[in-house]
Amino acid sequence: MNLFTIFGNPVSHSRSPLMHNYAFRGLGFEGCYGRYQLEDGKKLRETFFALGLKGANITVPHKEAAFAACDELDPFARQVGAVNTIVERDGKLHGYNTDAPGFLRAIAPFDGRRVLFLGAGGTAQSTAVILRDHGYDVTILNRSAPRLEKFIDQGFACYTFDDFKPDTYDLIINMTSAGLTDDHLPAPEHLLTPLLPGAQACIDVIYGRETLFLALAKAHNEPTKDGTDMLIYQGAIAFEYFTDGAYGFEEIVPYMRKAFE
Repeated sequence: MNLFTIFGNPVSHSRSPLMHNYAFRGLGFEGCYGRYQLEDGKKLRETFFALGLKGANITVPHKEAAFAACDELDPFARQVGAVNTIVERDGKLHGYNTDAPGFLRAIAPFDGRRVLFLGAGGTAQSTAVILRDHGYDVTILNRSAPRLEKFIDQGFACYTFDDFKPDTYDLIINMTSAGLTDDHLPAPEHLLTPLLPGAQACIDVIYGRETLFLALAKAHNEPTKDGTDMLIYQGAIAFEYFTDGAYGFEEIVPYMRKAFE
């Protein structure tokens, strides 16, 4: 039996075990997927081997720690400095980033190209790069300046809450954990409210609940989308890595979607 898990803190809410176990069973792969609340990201590597894992997904706040834990990195993961999928091969940890390509698929139904990210963590870091590579104009808004340095170095327009001036954006996307275990907004309401009338949609990477950010958008009659599709699509791409390409994306997704039925 091949063992897999998701590392994060918090992690009890994660649907990844259901998604992957549905796919393992449906596709006939000998695998079992659990969850592990990891307090210290620096212990990710030793914990991975101690648990006898074949692969793992990584969620907040450990994606940058996962990057550091890997022996080998695929070119995109190396470019963005964040890993959310690890596979063990011959005693070495190989790191990938499936968040960004999963997110790209999730927003494909929208034709807007001007995007505002709320937050500057590991998910925003990888997704900003892939969106720009596919023709999107991405702006980053974050509470404080230090996390913006990498984005500034890569040429993104960046603002803090103190120096942000509202503009028109097609998609406004919460990339933070605000709303995951609380009722907080990812940015002050007085900054968000002027942006809503001009947006095509408001999107949250959090799934399984209506966050305060999505509720605010709905109150202003804005279309909303949670993180369900992103989670499923990045999970399907990770599953391809876990199973060494034995199954294709399109045959994996229907089984993973069962976790939300």
